[in-house]
Amino acid sequence: MNISDNIQRAANFFPGHTAIIFEGNAISYADLNARVHRLANAMTTHGVGKGDRVALFLPNIPEFAVCYLAAVRIGAIAVSVNAMLKSDELKYIFGDCEPAMVFTTGELLSSLPSDGCPGLDQVLVCEGDSQGRPTLVQWMASGADTGPIAHMDPGDPAALLYTSGTTGFPKGATLSHGNVVSNTWSTVHHAGFTAEDRMILFLPLFHVFGQNFIMNATFLASGTLLLYRRFVPDQVLAAIAKDRGTMLFAVPTIYIHLLNMNLSDHDLSSIRYEFSAASTMPREISAQWSQRFGRPVYEGYGLTECSPFACYNHDFRHKFGSVGTPVENFEIRILDENDNELPVGQWGEIGIRGPGVMTGYWNRPEETEKALRGGWLHSGDIGMVDDEGFVFIVDRVKDMINVSGLKVWPAEVEQFLYRHPAIREVAVYGVPHAEKGEIVKAAVVLKNGFETTGEEIIAHCRERMAVYKVPAAVDILDELPKSATGKILKRILRETSGGA
Repeated sequence: MNISDNIQRAANFFPGHTAIIFEGNAISYADLNARVHRLANAMTTHGVGKGDRVALFLPNIPEFAVCYLAAVRIGAIAVSVNAMLKSDELKYIFGDCEPAMVFTTGELLSSLPSDGCPGLDQVLVCEGDSQGRPTLVQWMASGADTGPIAHMDPGDPAALLYTSGTTGFPKGATLSHGNVVSNTWSTVHHAGFTAEDRMILFLPLFHVFGQNFIMNATFLASGTLLLYRRFVPDQVLAAIAKDRGTMLFAVPTIYIHLLNMNLSDHDLSSIRYEFSAASTMPREISAQWSQRFGRPVYEGYGLTECSPFACYNHDFRHKFGSVGTPVENFEIRILDENDNELPVGQWGEIGIRGPGVMTGYWNRPEETEKALRGGWLHSGDIGMVDDEGFVFIVDRVKDMINVSGLKVWPAEVEQFLYRHPAIREVAVYGVPHAEKGEIVKAAVVLKNGFETTGEEIIAHCRERMAVYKVPAAVDILDELPKSATGKILKRILRETSGGA
């Protein structure tokens, strides 16, 4: 077993089929497989081998796929590193995983730690000014375009993906070859990927959503990746029309942005399918999309720690507001504070079991034991399963707001606020309060052409919801802070909040 078998298989059966289109250039499966072989052979020549960590400090460029696949092909462990991190953040991650080498670009070289960091004596530049360092082109020129693929057991580590670290230092979720292979097969099966599809990928490849659910699953299906450096709306929409993209993958904030755009100048007729994950899709936004485009945005649920696909809101039975039912070979349980299973209809922590669940956190046995206790991945998400087996998510455990002993789930308040005619985006979070422990606060972005005040929004809430759930203050902002995947960063809002 090896994740990179996908590329070898596609090159054998569909050698001329396009694997990647990027900035007007097309790469066939035969060409991609040859590039992967050449780099894999060069890496072996330079002493990189099975079990070594290989850091990918790269943006969304085709070289990310080449470097990732070459690393796993020789049995090394691909370490996906957020391309927006700076020197001190990188120093922590490199110190944790101790890479044998680092792939990066000329533009990102200045962010690398200056000294005292594993892997920095072997840095390969994949794009831009190499500043005297060896380049990917030079290495690939010396490697043969054929060669063996390392045979890996299902439990052998293939990738380290570092969590965002919102509750502490980042942790490296260790995904095995078996994790990724089984999870991408589930993606292809449930989402219906085909060789004729052209998958739109602007989400970051260093994130599990872009890396496994889109990139690796596309290669498994022998489809075509329409790869973009980032989401620049007009540029991406124009390229979708030109290259006839068929499957759109995004996070809720991007669907909100598209709903607020004038799309009449863009030909999106080739798109047959939309999918959302990484954070909960507000029901109001999902309903607006279905009303406008005549089909639902399909939703999934999972975590970096489960590769990530665990639930799917199926095409044959779509239920608004749900993330669906467990994908093949996965199980979901709702657990109480003592890890006992709760009955249907009760809210508790979502526990996940299945072949995509990580082997553990790199170098963190105690945190691994805590996360995987009892044989279940403890997600940190609060959810419920209905009498048909559909999973509903209310919020993260850590995001729950305790107002004078009463629980307030931010997602519930957000779902309500999205029904306000002037609100485009919203984030609800808790801030400390001397008497009540915490109080509810909201940050909103208004739709173009709309005006309102925080006081009006609060009054709107008071008429329609329990008083303890009503935001004590509403900040109207030009934009909300977001991660590279488009997830709203409530941590930053809390840190910069001036209170109510």
